[in-house]
Amino acid sequence: MLGLLLLQVLSSCLWLGHGEVVTSFASCPQFFYGGTFPNDVLKPQNPAYICQRYSNSYHYATLYDRARRIPVYSAYKYKPGSAPRPHTWWFVEPQLINKNSLKDMERESVLIDQHKFTLDQIKASQAVLDDYNKRTDLDRGHLSPNGHQESRESKTATFTLTNIVPQNSSLNKGQWNIYEAKTMPKMSKGCTTTYVITGAVPGNSYISDNRVNVPSHIWSAACCLVGTQPKKAWGVIAENDKNQVENLSLGDLEARLSRLYRGRTVTLFNNACPRK
Repeated sequence: MLGLLLLQVLSSCLWLGHGEVVTSFASCPQFFYGGTFPNDVLKPQNPAYICQRYSNSYHYATLYDRARRIPVYSAYKYKPGSAPRPHTWWFVEPQLINKNSLKDMERESVLIDQHKFTLDQIKASQAVLDDYNKRTDLDRGHLSPNGHQESRESKTATFTLTNIVPQNSSLNKGQWNIYEAKTMPKMSKGCTTTYVITGAVPGNSYISDNRVNVPSHIWSAACCLVGTQPKKAWGVIAENDKNQVENLSLGDLEARLSRLYRGRTVTLFNNACPRK
């Protein structure tokens, strides 16, 4: 009996060592201030906790909804860098497919041609490129944008469909882009470290034969540290069918999300981050 128990424990440890899609963000807590994660109100029924790994390094963290095939949120440190925008190909997450030893995100074509996965296996638990093709009204909207990352590797790592939601094209190219490219640099000026969590509220409509959910809202929250102390925080939210972004305090954003999640209290950051 003892031998069997030890074998089961050993098997569990070996499986945990094979991948970064596990039951928590224990492998990548550095993307959350104070190691504090958003509370479970945002947790979907069939979640995947992804430590987004590319080129043998972690670059941000994503809570993914396998059933709706969109991320709930991505968390990262705001470190815009001068590295050029990377290639335009897109990745998927092999660890969402089944138990395998592939740790890094990979292209669909590589998984099919070199690792003998089928497209149906990939599609079972995540979005694929075909889900977004031929859509002119909806963009592949990043939650962790490449422009907020420092290195070429980190920028490349944002081009995975587990970091993407169907986002209104005019919003993505308009006011949301202004927030990412102009407002964030102004708001984070003087911050030693800025922690960011950007997410999507699931909506009532789907694309691609009801495979991929279209969020009703896109939101983002930030907590700014000067030295090691949080000094200010802020948030924004946008309805996904309008080209408008509303600026809020962190506390007001959490209150808005709480209403959108049927009155259940949402907390995004460690309590030390200012709510007003």
